Amino acid sequence: MRSSFPSKAPVYDWSPQIQGIIFSSANYGMMLTLALSGYLAGRVGTKRVVGVSLFASSLLSILTPLAAELGLVCLIATRIVQSLIQGSTFGGQYALWERWGPPHERSRLCSIGLSGMMLGTFFIILLGGIICQTLGWPFAFYILGGIGCVYCLLWFVLVYDDPVSHPWINVTEKDYIISSLAHQIQVSPCKQPLPITAMLRSLPIWSMCVCGFGHQWLTVTQIVYTPTYISSVFNVNMRDNGFLSALPFIIAWVFGILGGQMADFLLTKNFRLITVRKTATFLGNFPSSALLVVLPYLTPSYVTTMTLLTLSCGLCAICQSGIYINALDIAPRHSSFLMGATRGFAYVAAILAPTVNGFLLNQDPEFGWRNVFLLLFAINLLGLIFYLIFGEAVVQDWAKERKLTHL
Repeated sequence: MRSSFPSKAPVYDWSPQIQGIIFSSANYGMMLTLALSGYLAGRVGTKRVVGVSLFASSLLSILTPLAAELGLVCLIATRIVQSLIQGSTFGGQYALWERWGPPHERSRLCSIGLSGMMLGTFFIILLGGIICQTLGWPFAFYILGGIGCVYCLLWFVLVYDDPVSHPWINVTEKDYIISSLAHQIQVSPCKQPLPITAMLRSLPIWSMCVCGFGHQWLTVTQIVYTPTYISSVFNVNMRDNGFLSALPFIIAWVFGILGGQMADFLLTKNFRLITVRKTATFLGNFPSSALLVVLPYLTPSYVTTMTLLTLSCGLCAICQSGIYINALDIAPRHSSFLMGATRGFAYVAAILAPTVNGFLLNQDPEFGWRNVFLLLFAINLLGLIFYLIFGEAVVQDWAKERKLTHL
């Protein structure tokens, strides 16, 4: 069934379950390319891997309205291809921190970089609501996809794979970065293969995977369903929903940066690295999911709902200084691959969460949100407990440089 807004933008009458499948399709390919792109970026350079992927993804965004016009199957296929490409964009960036991030500044640098996801979410939800209300929803894809294409030009001009190849960097800064990373300069890939078997047996890696899965379930639910929840509770128009839904994510951007500052500050005060990582991970998981659980049990009001949603999204971002950069601690030589691989495992949740949540909302309109948030809390808590027990922050034996003997 189809109708139109006054702006002549098409409207598709998809059930919550179908919407959940469409939302999750944007993540199908990510778990396949995150690890591979991290590995490739570590070998051929982040600049090329991320730059090409970003440009291709932006083009597919522009083509999304046409894909929807051609049918549901075409739309889902387009989003799957786009997710494969975006996985390369996401996973490839991790190789930068191997070559640009001094150990005692990594929490800060990584949190600033990763917080860009929340800042981007803020602008997309805010501007998307305004664009959809005034021009029609297809223009949200045209405009934002066009911005992505323009940004690619800045990426290729300004980004370099390491301090040595950067033409404008201050000499003092370059020497400082290189000397601080001297202990982890990678050997040739042909001499230092990935210790896949040891990685698969490593409980610290599995703890990052499991906890990342729970945190990703939380994050995806916040990003995908915050506008839907606000609309269902307050029945506001698209523009106002955009303003209300965007607010939590600008706070999350601030909290993410502050979390990185906090982590590096604690390290300068001689806190153990694993204590800092686990503290950031706890603060980014338990309070955030607990705040969502109580939402359906409270009398709906703008102040109460927006306060809890904002705090939940804000605290969630602190986890960027925890599990998401833990691979740099336990295996700096292989961190680009591991950060992509663990993030890829976590992105299974990005596929399952919208599909499961859409099913729950479709099956039980009265108590659907309560079930969504209770399931989220249970998954998040189990992942957090696993990480708190098995997480580590010392370089693992299998990640240390092996001395090669030539006969």
